[in-house]
Formats: sequence, C-alpha cells, structure tokens
Amino acid sequence: MAHYLVTGGAGFIGSNLAHALVAKGEQVRILDNFATGREENIAELVEKKKVELIRGSITDGETVARAVKGVDYVLHQAAIPSVPRSIEDPLGGDDVNVHGTVTLLDGARKAGVKRVVFAASSSAYGEKAPGEPKVETMLPAPLSPYAAAKLACEYYMQAFYHSFGLETVALRYFNIFGPRQDPKSQYAAVIPNFVTAALQGRHATIYGDGETSRDFCFVENAIEANLLACTARGAAGEVFNIACGESTSLNQTIDIIARIVGKKVPPVHEAPRTGDIRFSLADIGKARRVLGYEGRVKFAEGLERTIAWYQESQ
Repeated sequence: MAHYLVTGGAGFIGSNLAHALVAKGEQVRILDNFATGREENIAELVEKKKVELIRGSITDGETVARAVKGVDYVLHQAAIPSVPRSIEDPLGGDDVNVHGTVTLLDGARKAGVKRVVFAASSSAYGEKAPGEPKVETMLPAPLSPYAAAKLACEYYMQAFYHSFGLETVALRYFNIFGPRQDPKSQYAAVIPNFVTAALQGRHATIYGDGETSRDFCFVENAIEANLLACTARGAAGEVFNIACGESTSLNQTIDIIARIVGKKVPPVHEAPRTGDIRFSLADIGKARRVLGYEGRVKFAEGLERTIAWYQESQ
C-alpha cells in the first residue's frame, strides 16, 4: 500500500483521483482549502474515514509540511483553474498556481517524497495551426496568465528534479471532463455547461462561431495517466500530453449531446473570450511510449457516462 497526497482533492479531477485510489486500497490524504473544491465531492470518503483531510492552502508552508509528511506520491491538482479568472485576477492566480506549487515542491523534497505528478495544461502551447497535433517538443506560447503560470510550474518541476533530485512529472491535460465537474461556476467548462443546458431545456452559450475545437478527455483517462506517472521508468523530469488524440468542435459537441439526451440544444453565440485557444489536438505518442497510457475511454463513451451522472445528480 502506497501513501498518496492529492492536493485539490475536493475539486473535479482531484476528487475523482481520491475515489479511484481508495477503490484500489491505497492510503489517501487530501489537502484542500475549498476555494474551488466542493465538500460533496469527498463527503462520503471523509465520513467513512477512507481519506485523511487537511484543510488548508498549498501556499502555507507549515500546512504543506504536515500534508507531505510520510507521503510516497503527490498528485498535485490544486490550482485556480480558469483562463477568464486569471485575466481578471492575474496576481491571485499566480500566488496559488506558482507560489503554491513551489511551496509544495520544497516541502516534498524535504519530506523525501518519491515523486510529484503535476496537473499541467495544454494551454501552455498557445495557438498552433488548425489540425496540427500539439507535441511536447513544440515551443510553448501561452496566451493567458493561467497558461503562463502553468508553464512556469512545469519549469519549476524540472528545476527541482535537476537541482534536488526530486522526481517530478508534468501531465499537460487537454480539456478533461466527467462526473463531479461543477456546472454552476461562472468559469465552468463547456461540457458541464452544455450538458446541464440540455438536461434543463436551456440554450447553450458558445463563445465564437462554434468551430473552436477541443481534444476532450474523459476524467478516467486522467486518472490512468496520474497513476502510471507515479512509477513509470524514464518519466522523471518529463512532460506528457494527456488527451485522446481526437479533435471535436463545439458545434459537433452540442449535436452529440442533443442526440444522447434526445432534445434540441439551441446555441447562443457570444463574442470569443480573450485567452481562449481556437484549435486543440494532442499527439499522445510520448505518453503511450513512456507511461503506457492509452486514453481508453473515447469522447462519445465518456460523454454518455457524464450525462448519465448529471441526470442522476439532478
């Protein structure tokens, strides 16, 4: 049995990781200040004492030192995760995303943690040519403070590996979606927005003409990647794309959701948002080779499972 710390463990991806680790019989500790995480995501785990919960921020050194003590692997999901929010408050995002990550890395190296796996972001790439898969060797070109902060964290991960020998892995997530993703936040991602609009008979808001494309990745694939990254040989100090290698436009996404739900979902178009990337497609060859990652749950299946969860949760 290994001992895992999940930072941001009450958030969307973090809570799914915590549930998956508990199901595998691992020892799990969660660090979350509930700035964006939700109590209900982990309520059952906490009530049944299947996880240890530490309430606090990754920006606080003493809290972090307590959280990493005795831990084998850190799955670092804690962040202020919104591009629009980073544009509204770049300093606040930097404090949590960059300063918080460096604080965590410093605590992890002092505590003798085996490896830190970081939730990086495909936003680091910026805009590339339409249809061109994004590969890890491309020069980053962040368009938003959020993207710049996530990229800075990647570099800190590599620096702590080379300077201190702390093993780190950065996973560049491409539009993760699935159960427990909050549709109520003003910064909510497109899938929970579209799905809840369909289920409630509302229109769906699209920023731009709807031809914006995304490499949507079901959360179970992100869980697979994180667990593989903890022990994969040759992964330390590296960056990996985590996606499915498929690109779907927002217009196509609404059509698929409407077909699954059995209702029309009328779109309402608004102006494109500053910092949003127009075309996104991942090359996942490196993750396949080094991590053994496959991204087994494809978009359509993941969408059906996500819609079923939202239907049960309403």
